[in-house]
Amino acid sequence: MQQLQPKQMHWVRADSSDFGGDRPAPRSGHTAVIIGKSKVVVFGGFADKRFLADVSVYDVENKLWYTPECTGNGSDGQAGPSPRAFHIAVVIDCNMFIFGGRSGGKRLGDFWMLDTDLWQWSEMTGFGDLPSPREFAAASAIGNRKIVMYGGWDGKKWLSDVYIMDTMSLEWTELAVTGSVPPPRCGHSATMIEKRLLIFGGRGGAGPIMGDLWALKGITEEDNEAPGWTQLKLPGQSPSPRCGHSVTSGGPYLLLFGGHGTGGWLSRYDVYYNECIILDRVSVQWKRLPTSNEPPPPRAYHSITSIGSRFLLFGGFDGKNTFGDLWWLVPEDDPIAKRDLVPSIDSNSKPSTVTDDNQLLNLKVHACMCVRFESFRGNSLPAFREMEALRFFHLKSASQLRMDDIPVLLSEYGRLLST
Repeated sequence: MQQLQPKQMHWVRADSSDFGGDRPAPRSGHTAVIIGKSKVVVFGGFADKRFLADVSVYDVENKLWYTPECTGNGSDGQAGPSPRAFHIAVVIDCNMFIFGGRSGGKRLGDFWMLDTDLWQWSEMTGFGDLPSPREFAAASAIGNRKIVMYGGWDGKKWLSDVYIMDTMSLEWTELAVTGSVPPPRCGHSATMIEKRLLIFGGRGGAGPIMGDLWALKGITEEDNEAPGWTQLKLPGQSPSPRCGHSVTSGGPYLLLFGGHGTGGWLSRYDVYYNECIILDRVSVQWKRLPTSNEPPPPRAYHSITSIGSRFLLFGGFDGKNTFGDLWWLVPEDDPIAKRDLVPSIDSNSKPSTVTDDNQLLNLKVHACMCVRFESFRGNSLPAFREMEALRFFHLKSASQLRMDDIPVLLSEYGRLLST
């Protein structure tokens, strides 16, 4: 039986035509969840040596970002959760539940609910024992009532415990699991698929970054099996070991993006990723998601939210920079994808005289070849000129050029011809 290939997708950096209102500030270690199909809620994170406690909302229908005025009462009299990052956030109905995270050098163990209809915070205290304080845990919804959380880091050790939280009773229960278990970890992903919780990657007890995939059974009410872990070794192009990545459910597959791994024993630095890898739920194998253009810069501790047939990427960190950019990952026939290929024309301007793909590609290749030829002759061009021309050398098709790249490319091409 012939396997269906995943549909080719297209990355587009969001611009002012996509959103109204005030976008969220740059950050990493935040959470972003989708409420029904109507809104995306961003909470917390870390930026500029500060932990954040703000709430930003994207209204999908009205294409508008806004900051709701949240009310509430916590056990210490505060209106909402303290600033934090690397917490968990899971949605059940219109409610966003958050647990744990980090603020400064402190791991948090408080439990909050945000009613996104009323924009009211409630601290969930007095409903039994809570899991121990932790950061870098991962969690997922079980149906429309329960939440499952696995692992994390408590400041002294990596964790491997599993907790189930019932949103009706608001009680947490530690799950007793028999048999083999995954190594303790943090910075992993956790995603419910059918009746199984899948965890992938993370940083482990001995410090290495892992690339293993495990499935936990026996956690749904209709599942009569005893809880137990199974390590999965699936065919296909499996992701390299990583942590701080995202896994987002989108139709027939899970989309894995980003994260960071080690640069090898000769490197002191982590390697950050930006490829798209999918776990095909039909064929049950790993595949590379074909994209028609260059992806966003590599990053970890970002968020990706599924909105219909689109994915929305926000924020993250690459070891040096904290991102505040927003990117769409869309099917090639999406109107957003098409705007990258068509010049935007003001009513008072004339159409660009350079619109043919082959013509653009020839300009790019010629400019890059000029730079290489000049360097080969020993007549080195000014450094900035070489850098600008060579920044397009990796592109395989002129359709991968962004419209705001073209003036720079043409300018450099003209300068090269005049030398």
